[in-house]
Amino acid sequence: MARAEAPETAPDPTAAVHAATIEVPPELVAQSLGEWFRAWLTRIRSGESGALPVILALLIITVVFQAISPHHVFLSAGNLVALFQQSAVFMVLAMGEIFVILLGEIDLSIAYAGGVGAAVTVQLVQPGTAKWPWWGAIIAGLAVCAVIGAVQGSLITRLRLSSLIVTLAGLLIWQGTMLIILGLAFSGYPSLAGLNPNLQVLYNLMWGTIDPTVSWIAMAVVVLAIAALLWFGDNRRRRSGLVAPPVSLTLLKIAVIALVAISVVAICNVNRAAFGTLAGVPWVIPIVLAVFAAWMTILQRTKFGRYVYAIGGNPEAARRAGINLAAVRTLCFMICTFTAGIGLLLYASYLGGMSGNINGGQLVLYAIASVVLAGTSLFGGRGKVLHGILGGLVIGGIYNGMGLLGLDVRWQFIVTGLVLLVAITIDSLSRRSATSGSAARV
Repeated sequence: MARAEAPETAPDPTAAVHAATIEVPPELVAQSLGEWFRAWLTRIRSGESGALPVILALLIITVVFQAISPHHVFLSAGNLVALFQQSAVFMVLAMGEIFVILLGEIDLSIAYAGGVGAAVTVQLVQPGTAKWPWWGAIIAGLAVCAVIGAVQGSLITRLRLSSLIVTLAGLLIWQGTMLIILGLAFSGYPSLAGLNPNLQVLYNLMWGTIDPTVSWIAMAVVVLAIAALLWFGDNRRRRSGLVAPPVSLTLLKIAVIALVAISVVAICNVNRAAFGTLAGVPWVIPIVLAVFAAWMTILQRTKFGRYVYAIGGNPEAARRAGINLAAVRTLCFMICTFTAGIGLLLYASYLGGMSGNINGGQLVLYAIASVVLAGTSLFGGRGKVLHGILGGLVIGGIYNGMGLLGLDVRWQFIVTGLVLLVAITIDSLSRRSATSGSAARV
């Protein structure tokens, strides 16, 4: 049949919707909670499991350690608060490491780069020497960390050196620098013990607690603020004709956030002391949540965050789109080491002072394993700041559980290696399945 004689076919009114469905993730075009769950299950079956494996891992760790821990104390209020305090350093380090892993890079120096900043901070507040106010010492320490990130980032982006080699060299350089700062003759290895107000502020970053009544009020304010942001943000998108989640999904998110917040505050407000009273939310929890909120906003709500994902997904396409790759990459390394400074300051508070015996290599492995375990790809372009929180809880749960069982450091090293191996294997298999699943869906 000649082309001119072919019968004309009426346009399919569902063609545009179908085309949008195969181009846009189905969860984003779901119109009801049922459609959203079906689309979510479809994505999981195609290999894009997201944070589901790490949530299952948390459940398994909880059940196993609750069953085998002495006197079944894993789920006691005191141990759960201790678990979060032990996990806080891993979570903060992981949230910083995400910025460079999203680019397909890596930073092996974060523990000792952050250690330099923490050493500077703790030295500056010593009452017998510098006598800096706590806020000035923290700013100085974090500024040092940001400068370290800028130097390493510039070497990687301007001279095109490997991030693995640059940060591996940095691991050694900053470890030596940290030891020099800690060994300065005027104060020696600095402690946070004592009644000096500046020392107490730094010590209470990890060990201080918020009054129980104030904890409930602060929790209510935070949950209402998050609920308002979610509700009005989604409504604004619907009124503008943009893709938005179903109303029922928005309400479900708010309910889950409120339930988690109430549970955390209720657990923390239990008296955890064997003698006397120890209750209230530890200060480290709002600190970790503040880092999470800041970095999540930057990555998921700003143009800079979109640039990070674009570079991680396809750097050549990002370059052709006019993105300044060198500037974005350098800034990501700065954010990474800046965040590491916060993490190591919490670690110094946990130890009650700064020590030269911190195991920086193990902290780096825990941070990377935390990020990858929760679904962030080592190949770049895929991941969320939330993964640092979830992965850090898994690593902290294993660490805490082994401590309850009394396992020595040899088993901790073995488990650390196995966890990292499992994390990389999951990442590789997930990436392979996701590729085949996407192709099949299209």
